[in-house]
Amino acid sequence: MSRPIRVLVVDDDFRVAGLHRDVVASRTGFTALESVQSLGAARQAVRTQIPDLLLVDAFLPDGDGVEFVAAAGIDAFVLSAATDAATVRRALQAGALAYLTKPFDARVLAERLDRYARMRNLLVTDRPLEQEQIDRALAIMHGGAEPATVARSATEQLILEGLGDDEASAAEIADRVGISRATAQRHLAGLASRGLVEVRLRYGTTGRPEHRYIAVRR
Repeated sequence: MSRPIRVLVVDDDFRVAGLHRDVVASRTGFTALESVQSLGAARQAVRTQIPDLLLVDAFLPDGDGVEFVAAAGIDAFVLSAATDAATVRRALQAGALAYLTKPFDARVLAERLDRYARMRNLLVTDRPLEQEQIDRALAIMHGGAEPATVARSATEQLILEGLGDDEASAAEIADRVGISRATAQRHLAGLASRGLVEVRLRYGTTGRPEHRYIAVRR
């Protein structure tokens, strides 16, 4: 099982920082590091705690958060009350994967974090990436639909590779290959109808059965 994604919140308002940190802590697969209120503290935290993702305010008392993002070389979201186009462009040029304007609903940040986890899962591999995988990763992060260039057969092949010799649920397969649960379920149903995967039922403590899938080896 992969280790949790470590997230550092950088915001000079400790109340806002705490709210954002709470959202991170609520998401499965994430670890919320202690938030910091200045760039000096952020630089120290980057050295000692080695975060995977930064959530950074654009303007901080001791410097420019966007410049910090550009220099850090770490995946980052910029969270700011600034809505001027120049600041947004600077953030994107600095490499920010998302720009959220404050104040925003906690669900918005939660959704972006979940997208990031799926994109990261797709790109953390030692194998060369196909163009379809790169397109899918970009579409996941930016909220687009599955790219039209990705053929159904290519998606099904990814699902079969992600399944391997294991038995897994649609949610587990979705996490492994970087697609939505609904997409995984749709393709798994198609594979099952053609006899390429077998569907098994596992009953949990609630009595509601969970569908589990295993590849049929011929």
